[in-house]
Amino acid sequence: MTVQQMINPSAAEMAKVVEQQRLAYVREGKVAAEVRMERLDRLITLVHDHKDEFALAMSADFGHRSTHQSLMADIYSTLETLKHTKKQIAKWMKPEKRKAPFPMGLFGAKARIEYQPKGVVGVLGTWNFPISTVIGPLCGILAAGNRAVIKYSEVTPASAELMDQLFKRYFKRDEVAGFLGGAEIGAAFSALPLDHLIFTGATGIGRHVLRAAAENLTPVTLELGGKSPVIISSAADIEESAKRIMTGKALNVGQVCLSPDYVLVPEDLKERFIDALVEQVKTMFPSMLNNPDYTSVINPRHQQRLLSYLEDARVKGGDVREINPANEDFSQQKGVQKIPMTLVVDPSDEMLVMQEEMFGPLLCIKSYQQIEQAISYINSRPRPLALYYFGDKNGQEVRKVLDSTCSGGVTINDVLVHVSCEDLPFGGIGPSGMGSYHGIEGFKTFSHARSVYTQTKINLQALGGMIPPYGDKCDKTLKGMIKK
Repeated sequence: MTVQQMINPSAAEMAKVVEQQRLAYVREGKVAAEVRMERLDRLITLVHDHKDEFALAMSADFGHRSTHQSLMADIYSTLETLKHTKKQIAKWMKPEKRKAPFPMGLFGAKARIEYQPKGVVGVLGTWNFPISTVIGPLCGILAAGNRAVIKYSEVTPASAELMDQLFKRYFKRDEVAGFLGGAEIGAAFSALPLDHLIFTGATGIGRHVLRAAAENLTPVTLELGGKSPVIISSAADIEESAKRIMTGKALNVGQVCLSPDYVLVPEDLKERFIDALVEQVKTMFPSMLNNPDYTSVINPRHQQRLLSYLEDARVKGGDVREINPANEDFSQQKGVQKIPMTLVVDPSDEMLVMQEEMFGPLLCIKSYQQIEQAISYINSRPRPLALYYFGDKNGQEVRKVLDSTCSGGVTINDVLVHVSCEDLPFGGIGPSGMGSYHGIEGFKTFSHARSVYTQTKINLQALGGMIPPYGDKCDKTLKGMIKK
């Protein structure tokens, strides 16, 4: 298949690549730990040696994207994932011993789980972190011994084309293959006869991916999003909490699936907390329009989406507070779509800012009087990808919050950072996702846990009379076995 055919390929052309990979997987047989490590080494070299090219490509896609943030969020984090996984592969591959049932275990029966590759795994990456949302899952896929096909996000074409060129250079097509194209290619990709599929993106699109994959009964991992809440307790350090929240919100200017969407703060601390947020933004970004540290919204469509949320809030009587330290005019931008950090204070549930995932530099602030009110409000909404709590990390209140709410993950006294812990699974629940990956959970997600049972030489069924024709001996054996 030619390189040109990988741009807007037909469903048949993509299916042919999948079949070629599956045949290569079957021919290879058992994938040794050394082979898996060598493939990860190639990924490490690919990411490390082309980090500056990746940063430039991502900035071109966004109009402007902070190089420092690209190196932190897409390059460093991906390399750490790869290096951690490479160190653990041999250990993860070892069979897990399980107990054989009584009394067979006493006579030498053995039980174990062997983790074998599933075969060909598909990756649907997304645009907000175009490198890490492709290579992060690919790390677990290759560690598990699989082959992989990738559909890059069409929203970030420069990043997609660079990745595709590099994958062709570092991997054979029967190891890793990529496809370039629009949403219609993504839809056809989801319907391919894959052995597993992982999608990162919006909840609405995730539903379409799941429907398409169902035709082939393809197992699916969905990493989605939603409106992740923050609880500020009365015991929290307000200034430090504001600093950490706004530092997290500044990453990719909120275009992060884990970005905090709304903050629940005690009513008597609300204005102090807002003042602290404003001061933190001023400290980080004395100006924004020409500030290389302040990232642009990905494209005009998303810029207009965010502005429409703010206009809706204003029309409905919302308290909208723009944080614009240098009083810059954001209406005359060319080639970028920057929006200043903006707070919506005590929004009503009828406002779009409280109905839609932000995915931008907007943050809602809602006040509460009792912690039960905050918990009840969170529980009245779809389960989020993340929940954040600021307060006494060992107190009764944090335990109450953890026990009374449900979310994909939790960070206490910070935001976002649980995703960087490779020993923790990353994933959502309900509308925020399905399944998880990262670390050993990623290895297991992309592996088939195959049960292996070795029977004892002694035929205990025959000894117990449990082979037809049944009789008194079987009755006696069953009477001894069936107990409360």
